[in-house]
Amino acid sequence: MRATRKRKQPHPQPSAKPPRTTVTSGGAAAKSPFPDHHRPTPEECLSVRDDLLALHGFPHEFIKYRDLRLKTKSQLNDSGASEPLMNDGYIDERETVLDGLVRTILSQNTTELNSERAFASLKSAFPTWQDEKTLLVLAAESKCIEDAIRCGGLAPTKSSCIKNVLSHLLEKKGKLCMEYLRELSITEVKAELSLLKGIGPKTVSCVLMFHLQHDDFPVDTHVFQIAKTMEWVPADADVKSTYLHLNHWIPSELKFDLNCLLYTHGKVCRRCSFRNLGGKKNKEIEDGACPLLAYSRHCTVE
Repeated sequence: MRATRKRKQPHPQPSAKPPRTTVTSGGAAAKSPFPDHHRPTPEECLSVRDDLLALHGFPHEFIKYRDLRLKTKSQLNDSGASEPLMNDGYIDERETVLDGLVRTILSQNTTELNSERAFASLKSAFPTWQDEKTLLVLAAESKCIEDAIRCGGLAPTKSSCIKNVLSHLLEKKGKLCMEYLRELSITEVKAELSLLKGIGPKTVSCVLMFHLQHDDFPVDTHVFQIAKTMEWVPADADVKSTYLHLNHWIPSELKFDLNCLLYTHGKVCRRCSFRNLGGKKNKEIEDGACPLLAYSRHCTVE
């Protein structure tokens, strides 16, 4: 067995300036619960993003959302507007917010493939949420919805959550539409979605980032484990405090790319996410090749 050796540690000095926000960030980032933990630095975030981009390329399943964000920001910069443009057919290119929320609900505790199948099956059974005469999904028996989404797992729980969302919308807004969220800030969107039973912080953050083009940084199991491995948060951090801390320190312009790449990397690399992948190796991640291990001050390579 080879002796362990220390990896070179790329630790830039903490930036004296807080991360800046962009036109869609909804204001200054919330304060970190760890004021004395000055990582990740902006330079470190950029370095990790570039390392993972070189290793994986940009994940194909997120390209459509990335392209949409770039187009949104480009139009905002060209127009000087403070909110996403809603005319000239642009809104028609985007998935509705309600579709995006339901898609996110169906993605919980399953694979992308199964959640996409579940969403496609649901839309095949119920092409629209309501028509002129019927509230379709809301009026359907729970078993019909469960049968449509069963391939995504947890069908009863997810069916109930979807019905709760629709019932709330009908009661509060009089119609099954969430496009009004596009006009709200991050804080306002969080307040609105927190009223929905079964919608947790990670789901809210995913809707903000993917479907509303805000600069937010969701923390799922993969991102959480990698953040702890790289010591971007203290050892006693939980998911909630990690979310607050990373959203404070990660520059807004890097949040989307970095989140997608960390999530993708966490699915295939057991070395930095402490996951047992059943002995399977990913062709991109051979033993000792994970670039993220270099970012931990205490890591060793066998």
